Amino acid sequence: MKDKKGRHTVWLEPAAWDMVEGHYHGDNCSTKNEYIEKAIRFYSGYLDAAGADEYLPRVLADVLEGKLGALGSRIGRLLFKLTVELDMNANILAALGEYNPDGLERLRGQCIQNAKQTNGEISFEDALRRQKGL
Repeated sequence: MKDKKGRHTVWLEPAAWDMVEGHYHGDNCSTKNEYIEKAIRFYSGYLDAAGADEYLPRVLADVLEGKLGALGSRIGRLLFKLTVELDMNANILAALGEYNPDGLERLRGQCIQNAKQTNGEISFEDALRRQKGL
């Protein structure tokens, strides 16, 4: 059984009525009354929520903290793996190569350019091809 609706007079400023007229179709409401009723229920639910002034910020902070915490952990693991690979490469090169300080600075400049050109997607195979002139 449907609830019986009553007729009520509500006075709205023209700007508020313009919002109703501009949005009720976008919310899939068939009438302006349906839109206004949904808006009243939504806002009343918001006010009824425990600590309404703190509810949304607290929920948002919890969600962001969880997502950012997971992202931070993933980035930390990836940086650790990258550091291990970098240390391996540095040790191999130090054992095999004979470099002078000026040569290292030129190599650093070239590596900066390579990183910029490839957006940091550099592989050992690419470096080997460059060194061998392939």
